[in-house]
Amino acid sequence: MVVGEITEDKDIVVIGGGPGGYHAAIRAASLGRQVTLIEREDIGGTCLNIGCIPSKVFTHFAREFKKTKHLKEMGMEFGEVVANLSSLQHYKKKKITQLRSGVESLCKANKVEIVRGSASFLSESRIGVENGHEFSLFNFKDAIVATGGDLHYPDGIDFNADRVLKERQIFELEEIPEELIVYGADYISLEITSVFSTLGSLVTLILNEELLFDSSISKELFRQLKKQKINVIKSSTIKTVSDTEEKVIVGLNKANGEMVSIEGSHFVMSGKVKPNLSDLGLDRLRVELTEDDYIQTDREGRTSIPHIWAIGDVTKGPSLAVKAIKQGKAAAEAMAGRSVEVDLQFLPAVVQMSPPIACAGMTEEEARQAGYSVAVSENFVRGNGYAQLADEKDGSVKVVSDSETDMILGIHMMGMGAAELITSGVLGLEMAARDEDFRFPLYHHPSMSESLLEAVEGLKGDAVHMPPRKEELAR
Repeated sequence: MVVGEITEDKDIVVIGGGPGGYHAAIRAASLGRQVTLIEREDIGGTCLNIGCIPSKVFTHFAREFKKTKHLKEMGMEFGEVVANLSSLQHYKKKKITQLRSGVESLCKANKVEIVRGSASFLSESRIGVENGHEFSLFNFKDAIVATGGDLHYPDGIDFNADRVLKERQIFELEEIPEELIVYGADYISLEITSVFSTLGSLVTLILNEELLFDSSISKELFRQLKKQKINVIKSSTIKTVSDTEEKVIVGLNKANGEMVSIEGSHFVMSGKVKPNLSDLGLDRLRVELTEDDYIQTDREGRTSIPHIWAIGDVTKGPSLAVKAIKQGKAAAEAMAGRSVEVDLQFLPAVVQMSPPIACAGMTEEEARQAGYSVAVSENFVRGNGYAQLADEKDGSVKVVSDSETDMILGIHMMGMGAAELITSGVLGLEMAARDEDFRFPLYHHPSMSESLLEAVEGLKGDAVHMPPRKEELAR
């Protein structure tokens, strides 16, 4: 290792070039600060290079593949449609490269300095950056920790790149698994299940915990899984995974104590995200951690050391890029003296399966537990004209409200366009909207947005395309 003799003075250093890190860096630069972004691997981080973007290439591909039957019915003529994962891998890599180049160009345009290497704190105002045999020293005025999270898996599972896979490895496959066993109850497990079932795999989904959706969405989800002939095993924990020459055998403990074995050609499971703080040198500082070893921050992202900030997966909360991006921008603006805060109350939960799920706010069960006088309305997508002509009739939109104030408490969707439409719901929730606030605007016809409108109208029994509801006192 060659240690630099000169310590360079920096203004802001951002450690980690994922979505949170590069958003923070560019926003801070746009506010007049001099920013150095330190990244040990590829700009864009896990999300762009091996996480969100690769997985969404697959979900998009599966969604388009599924449409071909309907397109033929409409009159579009083409030959046999084949899912070629080898070609898909080339497409995926091309898009990742394009997006990464775009982020690098944005950094350059905003005069964000990119330094390659692994950073560690030497004191509250100095870091060292190691890159191969080189070691650089930087003094800084402010720092943002955006090093993301690492995935952790149960002991005793021998993963490989062929048949016993971690969730990111399955998006490297160039052949469709014949019989796929998916273990997990998070959004990525559901997306993997949907993608490979659509592409022709026989899929078994093992749920190791309860789904966190509203009960109506969960009910509709299980109906869709059954319709797609996906075998679902609930309330089971993994005991063993054996990779033989011919198949993968998974041993399970069911909730009733029964031991069962499941066989398949491939196995995939999702890990638990834990903050990536090793080798960062935080033990040299007085940075406070939570009991779960996340960095403790205030609502601006400031740590217990006022000029050091933390964002993304190193902080408590859902491991989602949207959280990191919001926190990154907020930290940059707070450094510039602006009044900001990050409130994750209405953070949308989205599953890009077929059909997609998107939710924000309280579930019906949560609202009742919180003591609200709850009113609910569920509008099934099959009553929507655009859903009918697009042959996307599965799913529903459910609205949860407080019947005493008419304030909307939660919006839960499953159906075409849900991932985009939920933004309207989040906007309303953030503004403490009442049902009349959703009913007043004009909704384009025909469109999927009308499903949200009629779900809200259904709270008072006013929806035209929903059956008349029986009078029911709020419980």
